[in-house]
Amino acid sequence: MQIKEPEVGAPLSAGLPSAGQRRRLALAGVPGAVSKGREFTRRALRDWGWDGTETAEDTLLLVSELLTNAALHADGCRELILTACDALRIEVCDGTTALPTRLATPQRGVPGGHGLYIVDRLSDRWGAQAYGEGKTVWAEIDGSRLVSGNAVER
Repeated sequence: MQIKEPEVGAPLSAGLPSAGQRRRLALAGVPGAVSKGREFTRRALRDWGWDGTETAEDTLLLVSELLTNAALHADGCRELILTACDALRIEVCDGTTALPTRLATPQRGVPGGHGLYIVDRLSDRWGAQAYGEGKTVWAEIDGSRLVSGNAVER
């Protein structure tokens, strides 16, 4: 599948992007990577007509969790990639090959261990894949959940 890069400043129609679109944000060594990633995602959702829903807000939380996990546990964030087609795919590339593991049940009142539980609850699918000197942790949200009026309670 060929991914079409959006033109800078070009308005995009609401709904599911027809030919697929991809946006990349380099984050290696960038201070404030989590907030920059959230803002980058907020702009992409707005451009794709996927903003203003509860699922869009959940998407921003999902991005925050993935970026925070990379910053805390995986030698930092290298890149955030958003791909929109039938689903929104969020990919966070980091600097370790150690795959994440989710605790069966996070302990209430104890810090840590909640990030991947949140990722699991907010996404339709997620996973991780090691490569060379790093890995990509990804999550997907079905595009139909992001279209105004079609948000589905999970």
